[in-house]
Amino acid sequence: MSWSLRISLFLLFCALVGQACAQRAVQKSRYSFSVPKVRGNKARIICPVFDRGRYPYHGLGFKLGDPFALTYKYYASKNFAVAVDFGRTASGLYRAYYRGQFEQYLIEAGETANTVYIGHKINSDWVLDTRILYHADVSRAIAGLQFYAGGGWAWKRTVLVYDYHYTSIDPDSDPFGSLAAERLAMGPQLVAGIEYSYFRIPVSAFMEAEYFMDVRENPGVYRIEGGIGLRYVF
Repeated sequence: MSWSLRISLFLLFCALVGQACAQRAVQKSRYSFSVPKVRGNKARIICPVFDRGRYPYHGLGFKLGDPFALTYKYYASKNFAVAVDFGRTASGLYRAYYRGQFEQYLIEAGETANTVYIGHKINSDWVLDTRILYHADVSRAIAGLQFYAGGGWAWKRTVLVYDYHYTSIDPDSDPFGSLAAERLAMGPQLVAGIEYSYFRIPVSAFMEAEYFMDVRENPGVYRIEGGIGLRYVF
């Protein structure tokens, strides 16, 4: 199943749950003579999750995609939020890119002998994303739905170990070699996404796409990233 189909099914599920929640609330109002008053923490589990009069909120959860990360979001007001993600890259998406950097790392290490690439592995990998976001309410389309966009800065550190063998070498020498390379990419990041929060539990679901441009490791190189996730809101 492709990622686009999975994301579409995920959003459809969120929409159906939200509509069912709203429909149930309407049915209750038709056949009951009084509406229960819920205050304090219990009020947060009634649709929708966000009460305009109770900001700020905090959101803590996870994100699946690139990167795979733990995610924290501070909802300062109805329209503004700050998000921080910490995790690791989807390394399978970068395999060809890391393979293409092998010759450059050899040159930087001063290796002049003829070599043939065998493979590589990742010894360490982490990503830190920080963004400031602006939220726009689009609940007229789907109750509880918000669109957001913003920008920030990202850091990506990866330690790679390359294995290779020499094409011509003294018969008494080891024909195999290895090379460790540390990468620290950083740069600006633009993000756009949607967030859905019309549940009976204090949870928000989101899907976002990110544009990252490296200004340090490979200046000018950019990538399209993103993913889907859930946050517990409190």
